[in-house]
Amino acid sequence: MTAQDASAAIRRRGLMLVLSSPSGAGKSTIARNLLEEKELGLALSVSVTTRARRPSEIDGIHYHFVSTKEFERLRDTDALLEWAEVHGNLYATPREPVEKAMAEGRDMLFDIDWQGALQLKEKMRADIVSIFILPPSMKELKARLKRRAEDQEAVIATRLNNARVEIEHWRDYDFIIVNDDLDRAYSEVRAMVTAERLRRDRRPGLFDFVSGLLDEKVV
Repeated sequence: MTAQDASAAIRRRGLMLVLSSPSGAGKSTIARNLLEEKELGLALSVSVTTRARRPSEIDGIHYHFVSTKEFERLRDTDALLEWAEVHGNLYATPREPVEKAMAEGRDMLFDIDWQGALQLKEKMRADIVSIFILPPSMKELKARLKRRAEDQEAVIATRLNNARVEIEHWRDYDFIIVNDDLDRAYSEVRAMVTAERLRRDRRPGLFDFVSGLLDEKVV
């Protein structure tokens, strides 16, 4: 067994990687790059929503699409870790798949806003690594929203106003990254994932590993 194999074999609890940012700061691109890096082994937490499914979306892949009545049932039976209302629609993180992944040592990525991040921290603080992505300036944020060519001017103005509210919550996060260069920002997020996986309190298997080291006879 190589040194790398020995380290990988140490049993650990999974982590919940929470990414948040104002619209246009680069969160979705960073999240997509993390998921596409298969070697990293991150899985996306699939949210429950009452929003209507778009033609390009697949139920169970992009979201779990449910009725408002079903959403309220899940919420009232404590089957959701967090929930929020965004633009008139309800969004939430289902509890069961997350707790199962943590126990099995699998890591999950959460692309959620500050409201959801705070609720997750209240329920599973020890499992969470939270990262907030900041734009280099509000001027650049506006330019990025315009370059996307997806929204009218009024919508962009609303997103910029909302961005100021979201940015106010930067102190609630473990790590802050200024996305002035996408490659560098991604590398920084990647480094945080590696470091957090090595935290002592995430690796219960270290007790057995260290005991084995101390019991090992060297001839």
